Amino acid sequence: MGTVVVGYVPKPEGDAALDRAIDEAKLRGSKIVVVNSHRGGADFDSVASHQTEATLDDVRSRLDAAGVSYDVRQLVRGFEPAEDLIGIADENDAELIVIGLRRRSPVGKLILGSNAQRVLLDAKCPVLAVKAAD
Repeated sequence: MGTVVVGYVPKPEGDAALDRAIDEAKLRGSKIVVVNSHRGGADFDSVASHQTEATLDDVRSRLDAAGVSYDVRQLVRGFEPAEDLIGIADENDAELIVIGLRRRSPVGKLILGSNAQRVLLDAKCPVLAVKAAD
């Protein structure tokens, strides 16, 4: 069974990425690995950790309802999210990484987000970038 790795953040772009990863996993007969990565530090206290875990419980419910095999990983290791996503994809010999992109201003469009850019350039497997619906 192949693996689709998806970067998830509790924002519209994260939901769009998760929805597309579910579609891709169904098409490919693959397992999904959901990666929620935090750098840690003072901003990620016990309250933030509990909120994130509640959000990931909702993600698990969506995956259960979709009927796909999955693994959900919350990582707080001090790494950039791109490092975690690429590392998990490599560990699982992923056939696809799915990431969400947010809308940017005209000036911001000149520079893709650093995490998205790193995943697109450094991943060993294909990367599918999706944006949230307007």
